[in-house]
Amino acid sequence: MTLLETEAVTVRFGGVVALHEVCLQVQSGEIFAIVGPNGAGKSTLFNLVSRFLDPDTGDIRFEGRSLLAQPPSAIAGLGIARTFQNIELFDHASVLQNLLIGRHTSRRASLPAQLLFLPSVRREEIAHREAVEQVIDFLELQPYRERMIAGLPYGIRKVVELGRALATGPKLVLLDEPASGLSVEETRDMGFWIRDLRDRMGITVVMVEHDMNLVSAISDRVLALSEGRVVVTGPPELVQSHPEVVSAYLGDAPEAVK
Repeated sequence: MTLLETEAVTVRFGGVVALHEVCLQVQSGEIFAIVGPNGAGKSTLFNLVSRFLDPDTGDIRFEGRSLLAQPPSAIAGLGIARTFQNIELFDHASVLQNLLIGRHTSRRASLPAQLLFLPSVRREEIAHREAVEQVIDFLELQPYRERMIAGLPYGIRKVVELGRALATGPKLVLLDEPASGLSVEETRDMGFWIRDLRDRMGITVVMVEHDMNLVSAISDRVLALSEGRVVVTGPPELVQSHPEVVSAYLGDAPEAVK
């Protein structure tokens, strides 16, 4: 079943074409990677799905429903969560508090009920806390639950941001360079967690990533972009060996070594 698809989306910034008629289909339960050199349009594609940008032409559909009429504030409620290349956490709040913020889309109690802290509100708060505790256990964040974000190592912050996305209870997670800035060991752990998102939690994953070793290890399919255009979509080994992908990353080889 197709969970997310874009239909010939084009985005222009003035005279610059950031994306040109990009089509993709992500199947439910898939780990789908988007690769390409800097400036290829990867983050622009994520910003379209997150509804931070509008396409000039084309459509974006989630579960068969167009997202173009949806504001950014509605996206998490539809079941789409996202992490960012630059970590976006509340530095002076604890890990637990940051994860609880991820539950805001699941709040159903009215403002008067919250002010009176009615039994229904108490039950809802318990359910939110239980959901967050499951994420803490899943990502092995128990030692950090009460620590302030500002005092945590970079690698742990990346995990916390993933945890906040999971706390929303998503069907689809968009991971923007999840291995950026991580050590080899941390990158390996991140790969394990991404696989477990799909295998144990049933969450579909779309990730933008430059680490091709990680992409090859965990992706079911890969889409390669170059200068806003789709070069190829297919299994990791096919994409990595595609001549246009090699050229986009490395440039044309000199005549002497061709």
